[in-house]
Amino acid sequence: MTQNKKNKVSDKHHQSGHRQRLKQRFMENGKAALADYELLEMLLFYSHAQRDTKPIAKELIKEFGNLSGVFGATPEKLKTVDGVGERTIQLLKLVEALAQHVGQSKIMNRDIFSSWEDLKNYCRSTMAERDIEEFRVIFLNRKNAIIADEKLSEGTIDHTPVYPREILRKAIMHNASGIVIAHNHPSGDPKPSQADIDMTNQIKKICGGLGIVLHDHLVIGRGEVVSFKSLNLL
Repeated sequence: MTQNKKNKVSDKHHQSGHRQRLKQRFMENGKAALADYELLEMLLFYSHAQRDTKPIAKELIKEFGNLSGVFGATPEKLKTVDGVGERTIQLLKLVEALAQHVGQSKIMNRDIFSSWEDLKNYCRSTMAERDIEEFRVIFLNRKNAIIADEKLSEGTIDHTPVYPREILRKAIMHNASGIVIAHNHPSGDPKPSQADIDMTNQIKKICGGLGIVLHDHLVIGRGEVVSFKSLNLL
């Protein structure tokens, strides 16, 4: 066997041993035993059968800031990272979709006030990493249980069109007696703007005319969710 082939075999064995040790640490001690890049590195085993995934994982964290940023990044942005191809993008987007589905399942048909943190976490996982603003409405029945969750519009990096009468139409369609509205700030700063405040007051006025309660307006930043009610703006 040539020296070059020996080196390749040695590298393969080392990589196999490293992967096994990482898996063992995870299975014995859970996520607390691994750094974020190691969790991502381990996930990438399933899109890279042989390649060392540590450099890819570290570069993804460096580029997008954290795991939330990695999973929320668009396919176009993910492609700019060396080693990230279609298989990896599909894997990351699948994990993102599953996480959002699990988050939604925690809040549906439950009293919103007993699952408020779950609602905030769901909105954060769904909206915080978006590059453009989007506007969602969560519809509630008379027992304050969530009966529907819809994205009603999306716009630019700092604006999304909101049509109060469309919100009202959807609320009537769902036979909702209350709503929570949410939108994200791609800048990362969740502080409500004056336009946010004016729009919220308009929605409250129109819905109130038909007995539909606007319970809160959540503004989603990258690390924080701000509640209009907690700021005494509603």
